[in-house]
Amino acid sequence: MHFLTVFWKVLFAFVPPTEYWNGWACFIVSISLIGVLTAVTGDLASHFGCTVGLKDSVTAVVFVALGTSVPDTFASKVAAIQDQYADASIGNVTGSNAVNVFLGIGVAWTIAAVVWRSKGKVFKVDPGNLAFSVTLFTIMAMLCVITLLYRRRAGVAGGELGGPRTCKIITSLLFVSMWLIYILLASLEAYCHLPMF
Repeated sequence: MHFLTVFWKVLFAFVPPTEYWNGWACFIVSISLIGVLTAVTGDLASHFGCTVGLKDSVTAVVFVALGTSVPDTFASKVAAIQDQYADASIGNVTGSNAVNVFLGIGVAWTIAAVVWRSKGKVFKVDPGNLAFSVTLFTIMAMLCVITLLYRRRAGVAGGELGGPRTCKIITSLLFVSMWLIYILLASLEAYCHLPMF
């Protein structure tokens, strides 16, 4: 594992400690590195999708989302194990998604809009199948929240999200199957096999 991760260890060794500038140096360098890596990941995913014949929306839903979310998943797992309550893991998930959406899309689109405006042109983004993906994601997210609320009832697994092994396995299989259904439906809609929007 050391040889597989040595590049990342060396790269992130350039992040200054939190003692400098009251943590601002660490924050700015970390965000910059994350932005650069996000751009590289996006380009690599786009090239990979082009090579194997996948549309950009399918590549984004499957590979880019998986690549950006797996580290957050492991961080949330560690936080959930080490914390008495689920606050840290829930905060990590919502915080990382907020950074992905607001910084990952917002900053890039703001820079693009400024550049296009400086050239005297209008910056337009084709929404593609965004309406379908967001609607489908919202439905799946609501089902996940309903499942979690149901699992927290005192009569079900003692009111805990962990609980007995059977409840954990069933819930895990439900969430994984919902993820696979989301990928399947988003892919079918991207290739016009499911024309809904």
